[in-house]
Amino acid sequence: MGVVTYDLEITAAIPPAKMFKAFVLDSDNLIPKILPQAIKSIETLEGNGGPGTIKQINFGEASQFKFMKHRIDSLDKENFTFGYSVIEGDALMSTLEKIANEIKFELSPDGGCICKSTSKYYTIGDIEIKEEQIKAGKEKGMGMFKAVESYLLANPDY
Repeated sequence: MGVVTYDLEITAAIPPAKMFKAFVLDSDNLIPKILPQAIKSIETLEGNGGPGTIKQINFGEASQFKFMKHRIDSLDKENFTFGYSVIEGDALMSTLEKIANEIKFELSPDGGCICKSTSKYYTIGDIEIKEEQIKAGKEKGMGMFKAVESYLLANPDY
């Protein structure tokens, strides 16, 4: 098994607490509402939303994938950090055992936030993952992040 690590940093004009609430805590309802073509629905299969919770993300018609399941590994509402692992689904493309993600929202000098993300891709056996595959997934994640930011800018009372 190999491990490929990919770091990403993205900024938003929204303060960390508000972005964390929308992007992490309320994502089950908000993401399918904002991006129904990408995410059809998010269902909690087991757990109460904290560490150990397993959720199924059902992708929309615009996605090449049908679903994935992820497990919440850590959730710190005071420090705006969130860890989860993709553990099942066609998004693993039969080449990955899992994808572990750590996300942290920090205050930026302009009052917005900086989202720092580290993803670790655990490959099955000696399979090598191509950087283009990682970039494609990260670009979709960035698009989702920017869509949430746009929604919050358009709905300041959220």
